[in-house]
Amino acid sequence: MKAVFKKYIILLLLLILQLTSYAQEANKNFVKANQLYQSKKYNEAITLYHKIENQKIKAAELYYNLANAYYKTNNVASSIYYYEKALQLAPNNKDIIFNLNFAKRMTIDNIEELPINLFQKLSRNFIQKLTYNTWSYVTLLFVALFTILFLLYHFSEASINKRILFISSILSILFFIFSLTFAFHTYKVSLNKKEAIIFAQQTNIKSAPILSSETVFELHEGTKVQILKSVDNWKKIKIADGQVGWIIATELKKL
Repeated sequence: MKAVFKKYIILLLLLILQLTSYAQEANKNFVKANQLYQSKKYNEAITLYHKIENQKIKAAELYYNLANAYYKTNNVASSIYYYEKALQLAPNNKDIIFNLNFAKRMTIDNIEELPINLFQKLSRNFIQKLTYNTWSYVTLLFVALFTILFLLYHFSEASINKRILFISSILSILFFIFSLTFAFHTYKVSLNKKEAIIFAQQTNIKSAPILSSETVFELHEGTKVQILKSVDNWKKIKIADGQVGWIIATELKKL
């Protein structure tokens, strides 16, 4: 029994050492890639950033710097793709939002978005500004707050204090319900939100998943689309103005 336990301890230590080594290597490569970027060696920096990405490391800073490097090489699709990836992890980062909007100016397609209703505006401009994980933490915070307020109300003797604590606990329950609803909403949105960036310099969007089908409109690199459906090597997509069509899967990259 002791021998087995000792074996597991050794394996655990080896795993920790390996993870530490990966982290140190990634950090070293990140610093070196940043230095290459500062020296205007953008392609070399991109190679190192991708080396870090291939270690399954997801970080807004990594995607942001990678996007900046691609922007400097006039690679429209890749720069927008990685700005969008960075924005998924840091939706309120002003630098990412600014650079993404700036990069979008290089795109050819000028697609006017469909008008959205009041709830969609609330969802986009407020609820989705936080991830569902963050809303979950906020929900737990209000649960803890309610528990504390209720206990204080229960043990308080002064009537004025009891009144204030009772009202505060009711408000915390209401905020808990709101934050829980927002957490479920953002989680549902994240599950259904299948977006991609067009990587083909120019592509014909078809009316059906067949090459011989009619071309309904054209798209160019850097345009963001919503993926609705997959059939073999085809993706059914929707663009911001509501138009729908089919594209070969290799001509876009899912976010």
